[in-house]
Amino acid sequence: MNLFATLRAPRELLFGAGQRHALGSIASRLGKRALIVTDARLAADADLLALARQIEEAGVAVMVDSSTLPDVPVESAAASARDARRFAPDLVIGIGGGSCLDMAKCVALLLAHGGRPQDYYGEHAVPGPVIPLIAIPTTAGTGSEVTPVAVLSDAERSLKVGISSPYLIPIVSICDPELTLSCPPALTAIAGADALTHAIEAFTAIRRDPVPGISQQRVFVGKNELSDHFALSAIALLWQGLEAACQNGADRAAREKVMLGATLAGLAFGVAGTAAAHAIQYPVGALTHTAHGLGVACLMPYVMTWNAPVIGDELAKIAHATDLDGPDDVIPTLASLLARIGIPATLRDLGLEEARIDWVAEQSSGITRLIQNNPRPLNPNEMRNLVAAAYRGDRASLN
Repeated sequence: MNLFATLRAPRELLFGAGQRHALGSIASRLGKRALIVTDARLAADADLLALARQIEEAGVAVMVDSSTLPDVPVESAAASARDARRFAPDLVIGIGGGSCLDMAKCVALLLAHGGRPQDYYGEHAVPGPVIPLIAIPTTAGTGSEVTPVAVLSDAERSLKVGISSPYLIPIVSICDPELTLSCPPALTAIAGADALTHAIEAFTAIRRDPVPGISQQRVFVGKNELSDHFALSAIALLWQGLEAACQNGADRAAREKVMLGATLAGLAFGVAGTAAAHAIQYPVGALTHTAHGLGVACLMPYVMTWNAPVIGDELAKIAHATDLDGPDDVIPTLASLLARIGIPATLRDLGLEEARIDWVAEQSSGITRLIQNNPRPLNPNEMRNLVAAAYRGDRASLN
């Protein structure tokens, strides 16, 4: 057996209730002028205002940029970086959900290297380190606090696009589950289902030949020993905590499990990558204007059913980690869990028009970096069948 593993992670990761209060001392070690990137709602939140005061009391000047929009339009990231140059920050702090953290990554990149976000699309296009970055998530889902990815929406391409580089990984991440206590049930479900999808797709991704230098050639190298460890732990935690966190947002134990699961899922897919569910969601999301987490979670049971013939070992390990009787129980139990927390069961329920199935399949097949990561190959006709099955709610046709 040829054991291979790789890990990319923040220099320092703090997890636990109350850990946000370490921000002032951490920020003072990294810079003297901090740009806080957040959104309009959080900018007025008592927790964020308290954190800003802590930073200032530590001797660091603060500017708050509250212009983050959902899905981070490319133009908004470029405008924020231009506006921030007058303040001349030497530290960027992203506070918020995945969009806020992705916005912070992009602003830190543009402040360091100039140009436009479009100049850095794809993998390994960032030429060097960005301005030091601290990430503080307030939702438990995207894992952006530990990943090498910033996802933006590009109107010219009508799809989301990604900038993928190890240089985008925050230097410090502070994951405080107390910040998620006020997250409403629907957002908790969407974010947590996104995290569960990250973990499952990372755990079931293709395993590539670990040739020397593969991690320099690719940002996402496929599943490996370390990504498997984090992914399986994330699946177990999210399986245990997600429904409880949706039912009772004040359940601190459930909130801790979901946030830790989301962070571990980020560590897993940050090197292993995601696969077909994410590839299909991009065009579906562009057409239906629905949340990313809803789309990938809706698709996950169908993608897993397609992949089932080649992921038997992984399904058995998931069954063991989640106390199910056997691998055949994993997909139906997952589908049931997602339904109970409000995830749509079909692409039709998500709002996709039947006439757009062919277009979705065509666009999904073109996202090769994700399709090539899927453990079972998908040619264009098979992709069309998969999308159609997810539209109709017909997993049986994929067996």
